[in-house]
Amino acid sequence: MHVIDELESEMGKDFLPAVHVGDTVEVSYLIREGEKERVQLFVGAVISIKGRGVRRTATVRRLVQGEGVERTFPIHSPRVKDIVVTRRGQVRRSKLYYLRDRIGKQTRVKELVGEKARRQRNAEKQRREAHSSAAEATQASGVEATEDEMPEAVEV
Repeated sequence: MHVIDELESEMGKDFLPAVHVGDTVEVSYLIREGEKERVQLFVGAVISIKGRGVRRTATVRRLVQGEGVERTFPIHSPRVKDIVVTRRGQVRRSKLYYLRDRIGKQTRVKELVGEKARRQRNAEKQRREAHSSAAEATQASGVEATEDEMPEAVEV
């Protein structure tokens, strides 16, 4: 393993949901207003995912009063508190930039339903349970877990 990869694995988040291009997500983002900080939701469709490791970013697009708004979120940033996938999208492209030229109902992405969606949900649920049980076991024992004991972080 390269030195950079080792450093990045320490700095990144432990668990992330499996987010794919075309999914509709709710991103809880910490914003600062003067002296106060609060969490703001940004709900939209993921139109692109770039990078790998801790440099991974997701571009989320939504419509606000008929105007398209895009925001790029660094997924491993401490300011991104949570990412919740509300709807799985079935797409055949890795970048959905063509949605920028469309308005209204044309911007809808076909929802992933059926057996494939069920398998994705079950796999993510198992990863989440494995991660939480491994974390609980390490907290109960008071001993640091080795790489072999902890499940790998989910690539988003």
